[in-house]
Amino acid sequence: MRTELCDVFGIDVPIFAFSHCRDVVAAVTNAGGMGVLGALAFSPEQLEIELQWIDEHVDGKPYGVDIVMPAKYEGKEDGLGTADEATGKVDPDAFKKMIPQEVTDWIETVLEEFDVPPLPANFERQSGVGGGGSGGLLGWTDGGARNQLDVALKFPVKLLVNALGPPPKDVIDVAHGMGIKVAALTGAVKHALRQQAQGVDIIIAQGTEAGGHTGEIGSMVLLPDIVDAVAPSPVLGAGGIACGRQAAAALALGAQGIWTGSCWLTVEESEMTGHVMDKLLAARSEDAVRSKTLSGKPARMLRTAWTEAWLREDCPGTLAMPLQYMACAEAQTRIGLSARTNPKARELIGMPVGQVVSRMNEVKSSAQVIYEFMDEFVETVQRLDRLLEAAEKSG
Repeated sequence: MRTELCDVFGIDVPIFAFSHCRDVVAAVTNAGGMGVLGALAFSPEQLEIELQWIDEHVDGKPYGVDIVMPAKYEGKEDGLGTADEATGKVDPDAFKKMIPQEVTDWIETVLEEFDVPPLPANFERQSGVGGGGSGGLLGWTDGGARNQLDVALKFPVKLLVNALGPPPKDVIDVAHGMGIKVAALTGAVKHALRQQAQGVDIIIAQGTEAGGHTGEIGSMVLLPDIVDAVAPSPVLGAGGIACGRQAAAALALGAQGIWTGSCWLTVEESEMTGHVMDKLLAARSEDAVRSKTLSGKPARMLRTAWTEAWLREDCPGTLAMPLQYMACAEAQTRIGLSARTNPKARELIGMPVGQVVSRMNEVKSSAQVIYEFMDEFVETVQRLDRLLEAAEKSG
């Protein structure tokens, strides 16, 4: 399964693992793949702690960072979402004013239906994340992502990945100047070509089966189309890949490696809580649905009472990015707290995950997942070799 990207990054297998959990990132890197930390959920201060920990636990092996610098979001053309020159912070208040009161009131109605109480009076003061951190804004804007980027570049990361559009040219230039490769996710050929023109080194072709933000085209169609369109740029296959057979299919379609995410949610090193873990282990492929309830853009996630509520006739509708996430940030915090003791609240909890959730029915170590990927990949290639030999003999 060794490809040119293995030599580029000095890894044993071209398995790239996206995770918000530092333990998973380190475990995959130490097992011969490349762990990539999703930075979106972290403040710059917390991201520095996470990356410092990873750096101390991989013994110089390569790892990457994934940020979200959306090409488009509500208010961007008006200059919203940029960092203040004096403080370096992104002010969420202008975005908060854009959230309709009817949406806020409707969310409260849903929470009341599931007996989800308000946050404790002193919760925000103690934790600093009562509203999802920075008012629920996090890294959904250019300014927020740049703050995370500044932190990431303090560490010896080997790969910088961007989602929701091509990273800005100046970011790519800075990364290249530091010897860092840049990758970007895409769900359409036209977007892949735009990323290539921007200077992105590696295109991640993500089929609609994938978890999180994803387009409408299936991997079997999307991957070879993008491989042909951006050749000779290397492509990673993503979406619907959680085993060696699927990895072999991606390489057969022209990919030089695989980008994986969902299959790391249920590993031993994952920080998944008990109730969410139970849902993931029991879920079927049809339980992973595309919904705008996370960010305002279509993202595949577990079907829950929360995603279903946003389909009701009384729902005022989802909002544009980043308003949707901001409107729901505190509600998600409340749901998570309530779910510890409230069975009704557990009906609302879920998370982004791909259709391969149907294969995630057992907790394994990250290293075991890597080894099983490789064993099944070898078995698949050998089976195809036998078929080819039989065809040649009969021909």
